[in-house]
Amino acid sequence: MRPVAPLYDDYRAHLLALRAAALAAADPAEAVRRWLSPADLAGADQVYLVGLGKAALAMAQAAAGVLGARLSAGVAVAPHVPESDPALLRQRLPERVSFIEGGHPEPTAGSLTAGRAVEALLSRTTARDLVVVLVSGGGSALIELPRAGLSLSDIKQTTSALLRSGATINEMNAVRRQLSQLKGGGLARLAAPARVLGLILSDVVGSPLEAIASGPTVIGAVKPGAALAVVERYGLRARLPEAVLYALQHGTGPLEENAPLPQVENRLIGSNRAAGEAAVSAAHRLGFAAELIGDDWQGEARLVGRRFARQLLAARPAPPRPGEAFEMPLPRCLVAGGESTVTVRGQGRGGRNQEAALAAALVIDEQPNVVISTFATDGVDGPTDAAGVVVTGDTLARARALGLDAEHYLNDNDSYSFFARVGGLLITGPTGTNVNDLMFGLAY
Repeated sequence: MRPVAPLYDDYRAHLLALRAAALAAADPAEAVRRWLSPADLAGADQVYLVGLGKAALAMAQAAAGVLGARLSAGVAVAPHVPESDPALLRQRLPERVSFIEGGHPEPTAGSLTAGRAVEALLSRTTARDLVVVLVSGGGSALIELPRAGLSLSDIKQTTSALLRSGATINEMNAVRRQLSQLKGGGLARLAAPARVLGLILSDVVGSPLEAIASGPTVIGAVKPGAALAVVERYGLRARLPEAVLYALQHGTGPLEENAPLPQVENRLIGSNRAAGEAAVSAAHRLGFAAELIGDDWQGEARLVGRRFARQLLAARPAPPRPGEAFEMPLPRCLVAGGESTVTVRGQGRGGRNQEAALAAALVIDEQPNVVISTFATDGVDGPTDAAGVVVTGDTLARARALGLDAEHYLNDNDSYSFFARVGGLLITGPTGTNVNDLMFGLAY
């Protein structure tokens, strides 16, 4: 039996169902339980736990449940815990796992504290131990241990320049890997001679393991010359500290010389594609003709938003031709995943998902029964409290009624201010996971 066609008036409920399905598929705790078993502990005298990233708390809680009394000690590093959460934190983590709040999207003193705590923890290991490393998006900034000759200030300045340059996350992490004792396999090397098991939740397009949180357990991730090529590509020489440029040009010390390779096994336990496919399945259940049109959408956010909007308009259900038997076509749902970038040239405030949505709104202006939503799966889009935006064909009409020029806000990279006045900001709060961004398009 054909499902009842969804109604445009219900688009908010439809989007809520798609987000819920995507987040369920990216649930970090369930992913850890699926991929970590007591059999992994065979032969280990001591088991240590390191969690880093936006999903670190949920992943560490799940891992601790699997490890039970075998867990000797651990460190979990995550972003700011909301005021209501600290009271529950000790219920979520055993006493032998320390929680440290790191910084994001730029490292903070907490990130450095976390790096030193992990270094101290790993200094205990022997060849008969196991270190379980839980990696999720955001880990590059949340935990930091600069290499010799570099300071936290150097790393912060470099991160800020990269964030504003329009560089992709893969390019950013190519630079950050070369400046850290933990990134690019550095954490696994510090854990040697213990065995290392990495459970990795991907927030990077295509899920290259070396790019996720800058690959702390991926040996060989540092490629000579790759970082300096990024600096040249985006004209960043004048914006980086001299110590960073020296490190990128001449190396950063003997960290990897004459050291035996650690025993490492890495497992990819969740991704953007899985979340997108779950959203498509949810759309089918709602009665949409739904399709995942890729999990590799990258590039300038405004270009990504325009491209997605045009594809949605092209996919709208076509009315019957004269003389054809009439059958109501199913409404369409398009889902796309990936992570765009913003080259900041204006003075405004926003994030990549908000900028993509504003560009999309310009394309679907005055188009009936069309909805687009952008969504950062971690619940945080750039330096704002929004996770994304919902726009319709009526969005710019509301803006014009308020005397607002959407093009001006887009050119000033001020999408947050625009939607704060017009409406449409999607505020979810931190979701506890991170598998890149998703875009949902509904055409009724």
